[in-house]
Amino acid sequence: MSGKKFVEAQKLIDSKKSYSLEEAIALAKKTSVAKFDATVEIHAKLGIDPKQGDQQVRGTVSLPNGTGKSKKVAVFTMAADKEKDAKEAGADLVGGEELIATIASSGKADFEVAIATPDMMPKLAKIAKILGPKGLMPNPKTDTVGVNVKAMVEDQKKGKVAFKNDDTGNVHAIVGKVSFDEAKLLENATVFMDALKRVKPSASKGNFIVKATMATTMGPAIVFNA
Repeated sequence: MSGKKFVEAQKLIDSKKSYSLEEAIALAKKTSVAKFDATVEIHAKLGIDPKQGDQQVRGTVSLPNGTGKSKKVAVFTMAADKEKDAKEAGADLVGGEELIATIASSGKADFEVAIATPDMMPKLAKIAKILGPKGLMPNPKTDTVGVNVKAMVEDQKKGKVAFKNDDTGNVHAIVGKVSFDEAKLLENATVFMDALKRVKPSASKGNFIVKATMATTMGPAIVFNA
C-alpha cells in the first residue's frame, strides 16, 4: 500500500461526521486500499473502567454471513465419540493429553480457537501459560467448553465471533470481507452491534458505546452512529 493511496482514500471521509452504518459500509468498501480481499472490522470504545472486574465485557455472536475466513479449530477431548464428532465437524486438530504434551514441549499453539470437553479443563492447566496470553483458553462464556463438540466446532467454522474488551476499554471484531456485498456486511455489523449492546455490564453507567469506527485492513477509520 502506498501512502498516497491512503491519503486519497482518507479524503473521501469527513472526519467530523458520524455516518450511518449503511454509509460507513459503503465508504469502507470504497476506501479499501489493500491489493488483497481486506477484512472489515469494527472497533468500539466503551464507557467502562476496564480495571474493574464487574465492568468486563465478553460475549460471542454468530455472524449470519460468516467472517469470510475459516478459523483453525483445535478440540481437546479424551472420548473417542467426541473425537469422531470433532473431526466430522471439521476440526483441524483433535486430541487429548498427547496434544497437550505436544503444545507444552513446543510452546506453540498453531490454531485460532480451542474447544474442550469439561473433563479436559484441569488438564489444560499445563498449557495455560501458552494459551492464556493468546486468548485461546476454552471458556464456557465463549461457548468453547461443553459436551456438544460437533455443534461448537460447526459454530466456529460458520463464523461465530468471540469478543472482549482490551486493557484500554476497546472491543475489536471482524464483521466480514471487502468482497462481501453491502447487504451482507450490514447484516453482520448489525448483529454484532446488537450483541455488544446486550452485554453491557450493569455496573457501567452512562453512554456504553462512546465511539464506534469501521475500517478495512490498512484502510482509514470511519466513525458511525452506534
